[in-house]
Amino acid sequence: MDDDEDREAEVDICRVCRTEATPDKQLFHPCICTGSIKYIHQECLLLWLKHSKKEYCELCNHRFTFKPIYSPDMPTHLPIKDFISGLARNILRAVRYWLHYTLVAIAWLGVVPITAYRIYRCLFTGSVSSLLTLPLDMLSTENVLMDCIRGCFVVACTLCAFISLVWLREQIVLNGGPEWLHQQIDPIARLPGHLFDGQQGGDQAGEDGDQNGANPDQAEAGVQANAEDIDDDDNDANQAMDNAVVNNDENNWNPVEWERAAEELTWERMLGLDGSLVFLEHVFWVVSLNTSFILVFAFCPFHIGQFAVILMSIEETVQSSRFEGVLKTVLGYVILAFLLVFCHCVSSILALRKAKRVFGLCYVVVKVSLLMVVEIGIFPLVCGWWLDICSLALFGATLKDRMQSLSSAPGTAMFLHWLVGMVYVFYFASFVLLLREVLRPGVLWFLRNLNDPDFHPVQEMIRLPVYRHARRFLLSLVVFGTTVLLMMFLPVSLIKWCIPKFLPYNVQLSSEAPVSELSLELLLLQVVLPAVLEQGHTRQWLKSAIRFWAVSAAYILGLRSYLLGDVSLDGQENVYGYGLANNGQPINANNGNDNDNAGQPAQPVVHNADGTVFGFQPYIRPNAFSLKIAMLVLFMCVSMSFASFVTLTVPVCIGRTIMSLWMGKLPVHELYTAACGLYVIWVICRLCTVTLSWVPLGFQGMAEKVGGWILLGLKLVFIAAILIGLVPFLLGLLFELIVVIPIRVAHDQTPLYFPWQDWALGVLHMKIICAVTMMGPNWWLKRVLEQVYNDGIRHVNTMFILRKLAAPVVFTLLLSLAVPYFIAAGIVPIFVESTETRLYCMRRIYPFLLAVILVVVCAVFQGRQFQRLYERIKNDKYLVGQRLVNYEHRKRAETL
Repeated sequence: MDDDEDREAEVDICRVCRTEATPDKQLFHPCICTGSIKYIHQECLLLWLKHSKKEYCELCNHRFTFKPIYSPDMPTHLPIKDFISGLARNILRAVRYWLHYTLVAIAWLGVVPITAYRIYRCLFTGSVSSLLTLPLDMLSTENVLMDCIRGCFVVACTLCAFISLVWLREQIVLNGGPEWLHQQIDPIARLPGHLFDGQQGGDQAGEDGDQNGANPDQAEAGVQANAEDIDDDDNDANQAMDNAVVNNDENNWNPVEWERAAEELTWERMLGLDGSLVFLEHVFWVVSLNTSFILVFAFCPFHIGQFAVILMSIEETVQSSRFEGVLKTVLGYVILAFLLVFCHCVSSILALRKAKRVFGLCYVVVKVSLLMVVEIGIFPLVCGWWLDICSLALFGATLKDRMQSLSSAPGTAMFLHWLVGMVYVFYFASFVLLLREVLRPGVLWFLRNLNDPDFHPVQEMIRLPVYRHARRFLLSLVVFGTTVLLMMFLPVSLIKWCIPKFLPYNVQLSSEAPVSELSLELLLLQVVLPAVLEQGHTRQWLKSAIRFWAVSAAYILGLRSYLLGDVSLDGQENVYGYGLANNGQPINANNGNDNDNAGQPAQPVVHNADGTVFGFQPYIRPNAFSLKIAMLVLFMCVSMSFASFVTLTVPVCIGRTIMSLWMGKLPVHELYTAACGLYVIWVICRLCTVTLSWVPLGFQGMAEKVGGWILLGLKLVFIAAILIGLVPFLLGLLFELIVVIPIRVAHDQTPLYFPWQDWALGVLHMKIICAVTMMGPNWWLKRVLEQVYNDGIRHVNTMFILRKLAAPVVFTLLLSLAVPYFIAAGIVPIFVESTETRLYCMRRIYPFLLAVILVVVCAVFQGRQFQRLYERIKNDKYLVGQRLVNYEHRKRAETL
C-alpha cells in the first residue's frame, strides 16, 4: 500500500486542476517553482492569467514565456504585398481611431464649453438681438480659444453646482432636514416665522418657563430636547410616507424600454473613449444641463437682484463697487429666500403638503448656498482686509494705497485678501486645536471643536435657523478681529514706539544685489521652507510653550482646576460636566453665558479613538472667580501681544544681521531675512533639545552621541556637497549652455555666467527630474532613489550613494559638458579656419548635439515600433497559436 502511495505521489500533476498529462494536454514547467507546483497545463495557465490579469508567477515572480507557432506555409521573409496590405490596414485603423478621438476632443473640449459660454453671454447681454443671433453666434469662429477657456470655467461651475445639489439632497435624505420641514401639524397654528426666528413652539416654551421659574435659555433647551424626541418619530413616519410615495410613483411610471438600458455605463463609454458614438447623446445632455443651471441658478437670481437694485435706486452704488454682477446675484438669492418663505407660509395655510415640502426644500438649498458664500467667501475676505488694515504700518503703506490697488485691479486685490484670510483662518483653527489638547475640555466652549465627531457643519447649515448662524458669524468676527488687533496692530504700534527705525519691512526687490532675487526665492521655496515645515518638532515645541503658559497662568491666578482640569472630586461623578463650587454646588462649565450651547445640559466627557477629549470636564470654582477670569483674559491678551512682538522682531533682526555679513548694506527682501532668522532659531532650539535629551546619558554617553552625530554630519555634508551642490550646478550650467545662451546672447557678445543663478535653477530642475523619475517606469535611477529615501538620514549609506547615484549622474553631466566643448574647441579648429564659424560652432554645439541625440532616440523608437508592426502583420496572417516555454532548470543551475 505504501509503494502504491509513493508511486502516485511521484506522478506529475497540474498545480491548478490536479490532473495528469494527456496526449492532447501536456504538462509544462514554465517557472522556477519546484515540487508539487512545478507543472501546469497551458490551458489552465491561460485561464488563470486571464483571471489574475498578471503575466508572471505569483510565487517566484518569474515571467511566463510563450513561443509563437506559425503556419507551415509561412515564407522566410514577409512578402512585400502582405506587408503593404497589413500596413494599410493598420494605417486605416489608426486614422479611424484618430478621427474618433479628435471628434471626442472637439465635442468635450470645444463644443460643450463654447456652447455654455455663448449661451451664458447671450442670456446676460439682456437684449433681444442677442437671442435672435444666438444660432449664428454658435457657429462663429471669432475668439474661439478665449470662449473655450471661459466656457470651461462656466462648465466647471455648473458641474460643481449640480454635484453640490445632488450631495445636499443626499444629506437631507440620509440625515434628515430641519424639523419644520417634516412636521405635519395644523398649518394655521404655526406661522412661517420659525424659518428665521428659530422658535419651536415659542409660546409653549414661554409658558413652561414661567411655570417652572427657569430662565429662557433653559426653557428653550427643554423645548429643543422635546422636539428632538418627537422628531425621531416624525422622521420614521415621514420616511415611510416618502417610501410609499416613491413606490407608488414607480408603479405608475411606464418608462420607454431602450435597447441600451441594461448596458453598464462607464467613464470610457460616457466620454466616448470606447470607440462608440454614444457619447454624442451625453454631450447633448451636458449642454442641456449647463443651459438649465445657467438659467435657473444664475440668470434668474441676477435679474431679480437687478430689478431690486432699480427699485431701490442704488444702481450707481452697486456699479461703483466694481462687482456689480456678484452683488446683484447675491441680492437675488436673498430675495428668492424670502419669496420661498412666503410661498411656504401660503402652502401651510392652504394645507398644500407637496407644495409646502417643495418650497421648503428650495428654501433649504438657497439658505445653505448663501451660508456657504458667507462662511467660505465673505468671512475670509473680511479677515484678510482687516489683517491688511491692521498691518499697514508694518510695510509702510497707507489705506489710500490699498484703495488705489483695489480700484486698479479689483479682482486681484479681492482674491489676494481672500487668500490671506483663508490662510489666517486655517492657522487660527489649527492653533485652537492645539489649545484644546492642552486646556481642560470646556474652557473654549465659545469656539466650535472641529475634531468633535458630532460636528457636522453642513447639517448645522440645514437644521439651525438663520439667526443662530448670524450670531455665530458676529461672534466669529469679534473673536478673529480682536485676535488680529492683539497680534498685529498693537505689536506693530509698540515696535514703532520702541524701535522707530526697525519698521517698515523692506518688500522691494533690489536690482543692485549681486545675487538674483529669483535665486533667493528658489532657495527659500526649494530648500529652506521644506526643511523647516516638514519637521514635526515645531508643533511639539509650540505645544510645550502653550502648556508652560497655561501652568504659569493657573499657578499665578489659582485657576489650575479650571484651565487644566487636574482636580479630584472625591469620587463624585457628574455626567453633565458641571464644576463644583467650594460649597459643593454644581457650577455650569459655560458660566451661564449666552451662546449656541448655553442653557443646554453640558455634554459628558467623550474620548475619541485617538485619545482626544470632547465635551466638558468638572472643575472646582475658586473664590473671586469672575475677577480671576477677567485677569486671565487680560493676561492672555498681553501674552499674545508680547509673543507677536517677539515673532515680528527677533527673526528679522537675526536674519538682517546674517544677510548683512553677506550682502553688506544693500536692502534685502524681508521675506528672506525672516526665513533666515527662523531657520537659525529652529536650528538652535533643535540643538538645545537634543543636548538636553542626552544629559541623562552621562559624559561618556554624550561624547559617543556627539561623535556619532559629528560623523553623520560630515557624511551628510559630503553627500550634500555633491547632490545638492555639484549636481544642481552642473544641471543649471548645462541648461544655460543649451537654452539660455543660444537664445539670449548674440554672436558678437560674450556670455556672462552666474554660478549662483545656475545652481538655483539646477535645484529646481533636479526636483522636477526626481519627481518625474519617481512617477515614471521602473529603471535604475528610480530604484536607487527609492533605496536612498527608504534608508533615511540616520541610516544613510555613503558608499551606496556615491557608487550608484552620485558617480553615474556626475559622470554623465560632466560628459555632457566636456564632449561638446572638446568637439567645438579641439576638433572643429582643425578643419575650420574661420573665426566666426568656430564661434558659431561653439555657441550651437550644445543644442545641436542635443537635437542629434533626440533624433537618434526617435529613430530607435520608430525602429522598434516598425519591428513590432512587422511582427503584428506577420502574426495576423500566419500565426496559428502559442506554445508555453519550459523553464530550463539545469541550465539555470549550471550558470549559478
